[in-house]
Amino acid sequence: MSTTIKEINDNTFVAETGTGLTLTDFRADWCAPCKMMDPILHHLSDDSQLGNQIKFTSINIDDNQQTAAQLGIQGIPTLIIKNNGQIIDKIVGFHPKEEIENILKKHIEEA
Repeated sequence: MSTTIKEINDNTFVAETGTGLTLTDFRADWCAPCKMMDPILHHLSDDSQLGNQIKFTSINIDDNQQTAAQLGIQGIPTLIIKNNGQIIDKIVGFHPKEEIENILKKHIEEA
């Protein structure tokens, strides 16, 4: 898998997150906690263990309100973790790198 974070939109969300383990960062450019999460997510996506087993995606909720509304996203950043298209976890707000990393490793083990 790619070790970069792929920008997706309302039209590509289902296809891009339909297979394997995926993490989608629901964010906005004006959101300070989202900006704080950016380097953490980039670091995790570049990690060889995580980046090779989890597809990292990002969706701007200002430009893509439909998906955020369908999933009931009320606060950002919100990270949605899916396994083969099914939501298996939801993380709302800023969290330290170690916490996100541990959550992702747990889902890799369970997949």
